[in-house]
Amino acid sequence: MLSRRHLFSLVLPLPTVVISLILTGCIHLQSRAAKADLRTPDWENPEVIGINKEPGHCTVIPYPDTRLALKADRTASPFYKSLNGNWKFHWVRKPADRPINFYKPKYKVSNWKEIPVPSNWQMHGYGIPIYLNIQYPFPPNPPYIPHTYNPVGSYRRGFTIGDEWKDRQIFLHFDGVKSAFYVWVNGRKVGYSQDSMTPAEFNITKYLKAGENTLAVEVYRWSDGSYLEDQDMWRLSGIYRNVYLFATPQVHIRDFFVRTDLDDRYTDATLMVRPRIANYSGGNLNGWIIEAQLYDQEKGAVLPKALVRDVPSIIGEGYPQRGNVKFALLEGKIKNPHKWTAETPYFYTFVLTLKNNNGRVIESESCRIGFREVEIKDGQLLVNGKSVKLFGVNRHEHDPDHGRAVPVSRMIQDIKILKQHNINAVRTSHYPDDPTWYDLCDKYGIYLIDEANLESHGLKGYLSNVAAWHNAFVERAIRMVERDKNHPSIISWSLGNETGCGPNHAAMAAWIKDYDPTRPIHYEGAFGQPKDPYYVDVISRMYARIPEIIRIATDPVDVRPMVLCEYAHAMGNSVGNLKEYWDAIRSHKRLIGGFIWDWADQGLRKKSPDGKEFWAYGGDFGDKPNDGNFCCNGLVQPDRKPNPSLYEVKKVYQRIHVVPVDIMARKFRVQNEYDFLNLDFTDISWELSADGHIIQNGTLPKLSLAPEAEGDMQIQFKKPRLQPGCEYWLKITFTLSADTSWAKRGHIVAWDQFQIPLDVPPAPIVELNTMPKLTLKQTSQKITVTGRGFELTFGKDSGALETFLFRKKQLVSLPLVPNFWRVPIDNDNGNGMPRRLGAWRKAGPNRTVKAVNAEQLKPQVVRITAEATIPVGANSTYKTVYIVYGNGDIVVDAILTPVGNNLPDLPRFGMQMAIPAQFNTLTWFGRGPHETYWDRKTGAAIGLYSGPVNEHIHSYVRPQENGNKSDVRWMALTDRDGVGLIAVGMPTIDVSAWPFTMGDLEKARHVHELPQRDTITVNLDYKQMGVGGDDSWGARTHPEYTLPAKPYRYSFRLTPYEPRLGDISSLTRRSLPEVH
Repeated sequence: MLSRRHLFSLVLPLPTVVISLILTGCIHLQSRAAKADLRTPDWENPEVIGINKEPGHCTVIPYPDTRLALKADRTASPFYKSLNGNWKFHWVRKPADRPINFYKPKYKVSNWKEIPVPSNWQMHGYGIPIYLNIQYPFPPNPPYIPHTYNPVGSYRRGFTIGDEWKDRQIFLHFDGVKSAFYVWVNGRKVGYSQDSMTPAEFNITKYLKAGENTLAVEVYRWSDGSYLEDQDMWRLSGIYRNVYLFATPQVHIRDFFVRTDLDDRYTDATLMVRPRIANYSGGNLNGWIIEAQLYDQEKGAVLPKALVRDVPSIIGEGYPQRGNVKFALLEGKIKNPHKWTAETPYFYTFVLTLKNNNGRVIESESCRIGFREVEIKDGQLLVNGKSVKLFGVNRHEHDPDHGRAVPVSRMIQDIKILKQHNINAVRTSHYPDDPTWYDLCDKYGIYLIDEANLESHGLKGYLSNVAAWHNAFVERAIRMVERDKNHPSIISWSLGNETGCGPNHAAMAAWIKDYDPTRPIHYEGAFGQPKDPYYVDVISRMYARIPEIIRIATDPVDVRPMVLCEYAHAMGNSVGNLKEYWDAIRSHKRLIGGFIWDWADQGLRKKSPDGKEFWAYGGDFGDKPNDGNFCCNGLVQPDRKPNPSLYEVKKVYQRIHVVPVDIMARKFRVQNEYDFLNLDFTDISWELSADGHIIQNGTLPKLSLAPEAEGDMQIQFKKPRLQPGCEYWLKITFTLSADTSWAKRGHIVAWDQFQIPLDVPPAPIVELNTMPKLTLKQTSQKITVTGRGFELTFGKDSGALETFLFRKKQLVSLPLVPNFWRVPIDNDNGNGMPRRLGAWRKAGPNRTVKAVNAEQLKPQVVRITAEATIPVGANSTYKTVYIVYGNGDIVVDAILTPVGNNLPDLPRFGMQMAIPAQFNTLTWFGRGPHETYWDRKTGAAIGLYSGPVNEHIHSYVRPQENGNKSDVRWMALTDRDGVGLIAVGMPTIDVSAWPFTMGDLEKARHVHELPQRDTITVNLDYKQMGVGGDDSWGARTHPEYTLPAKPYRYSFRLTPYEPRLGDISSLTRRSLPEVH
């Protein structure tokens, strides 16, 4: 119940909000009449949402019979006609310039160009795309829109109606037009619509004529509705979703709502249906009936007898004076139907058939439904009685070539990648998606939070507290729910995003709760605070830190479930510490999951003046103001190529876990985290590797393990013959045992890996007396060390290894120097890292070398010591010790000693050099095969990996630090002859290799601006700070993944290599004698 205190908390702050917005400049007041007069356009009147627009209803197409309805293919219906295709098009910058009479059939448009429908006109060269996050693309003064720049697109096309549509009602349907539009047919004005993300439908029967008909549509880029569509996305416009006609009989199934109610054991079900009949004939319908039947996926009837109801009782339904009207007008019991879940997405085809008093079929309609029940109990989200977690992402509708007009093929690609990476839930941020998306989620199995097309971020909560906008808010909720109500994939309705809170939201929630009590309501405004909106069923937080979500989950007062509607901001090189979030979520039942922000980088394909393609972001089209690359927050790139963070998500989101019980006894415990799947859908295999080389492998019998259960298994690997200094790892992999709709047999679902605790003999020590002698020479400028087949030079000014000649090949192009910096990632820029830690940026290049000494410790050993100060703090020092051995090995020991108080953290502690570009094959033993970082490496297995350098960088939309490999035991860079340089961690290092310089990377705004150098930059690091990702505008890397300013020391070994020296792995396992 709403208490008096809560009531006042909703109402009293309104004047303060308005005044605050005005004072802060969020609203630019103009001298306009407060009340709209006759000259006020519809598109500046928030109380005009549509004119002659049909009420919302579920997405249905009439079929002449049950056979065609069962196909559920609209194109097979003779009563469906697509109007997609090329339309005549005219564009102007402002309303005053539009061709006012273009809708008249005699108005000549032959000289107009054509534009494809559906499309966004900016993608075809009309105006420019604008990317903004919060700020409106025009000075806000609701409900008014600037008249000096508000582009208008005028569309024309013709169509004909066949004889088979005679004497039928004909409807014109737009799935989505942005932002507002008028429609004319044959020169007569039909209507108007706004709310760009739900359908607009018009009955055009009386406007039609025999033969050719003329359809005209006038689209405004912005309208008063744009104040409610301030989502973080590209601002695009036009007819961007499907347009079609459909014809119905004079008595027509106008709408229907299907509910499935499971019994207390979640076994048997009641099918409940509420149809709505339209009688355009006005005739008597006595004897007319409507029948309902359910069909399984083999097209077999499920109900032993169709459900039947007489039509007059539906049309003439009485409503009680008190209490709610009974929902079901048709009702039937179903014995133990297949249940729909994201894991087991079984759907049925539901068919309604209308018959006249002679028993003749007048019309059939159909949709796919699933038996699925959603509840909130004991602070948990239940699906079919089981507590579920939402392993989710937010998803904008975006295609790099089509903008918001996303092809079905791209939708299917998205869903398959989602499923392949263990993602089970999507929030339709921040609007209802194309209707096809919901059909696909029903089919493939994705839980959806369906979100209303509502965001006024730039005005905060002002509009939700203004009565004039009440209908605009509520209508957006109604049209979303009406369209999507029959989809089993939708488990929650959302009231929108970042629009504050107020009575208009309360009204939305009230309508939804009464109309559809089967789904909980979400809204990100429910923060888990004492003054939370009472009408929201789950606590929703954006980018809350781990301690905060644990606090909410353990609050004894507010026991609602809590979801992270946005978290793990995936902008650029990001999504660190995801595992830590899910350790918390899995440990608290009231934490029901989260939705990563977001799915795909919203880059648009563009060509540079020299013809190179690149991903464009805010500002690349001359759009001012803009929010730059803040639209590129994806787990995948615009073309859906995975960003490395996606692999981390797949591992953290996996629902099969293996825990070692006793590795040496070969005992392991398997945990099945799936809610509805037995693990017998997987094949289990294992492999035992020695330093990355597979030495044993096998398969296990199918494991029949019930959902949410644990079981033991044994893996009978043999104890290997132990090689000195070798690491042994066991990897267990679960793969699909059969093809599915979203992946082929053999697709990896989950894996775990364990190091085998064997008593491995120590690595052999290379005796000094087996090594050739070294020659040491010095001049005033350099130190030269010569051995058999190699020569090294060290600069006395630089204190660095400057050349490494091996077998007449130069291995080093630029000196090996200290590096304390990294090219800022997006998260670094957002949290001020370049400023906070900027002292380290030039600390390496600006060091002052104080002394360089060389000593011949043994005939086969030379030591070079370089001591320097660095311009950080007070007399901070950096020391490098090189020990050169007669076999060509160089042990590099780097020692940093910061001195001073309150010194900034280090972005990185490592060394960098360049080698000739011919050494472009990168091989390493460590985590891979993809890029990893200190706080984002759970999803990478220890193994042996190899490939061209160009394939082991990652091209983020905005160039930044990339390509790192974590926990590397050794890496090699070799040429086509197999000759090259090996770096061996002592014990491990982080490495990366780029075909460009750090300066190139820091300077470039886009990938195509990176030059292809004749050298390869090689980074050999102790560590660099983690990438973070709690958000990208202030959150810092978690403390446990930072490098505080304190003494550090690390070592690695450089080894020249040629194939005749033998296997690289064996070569890296040898130890060198200590020499003092």
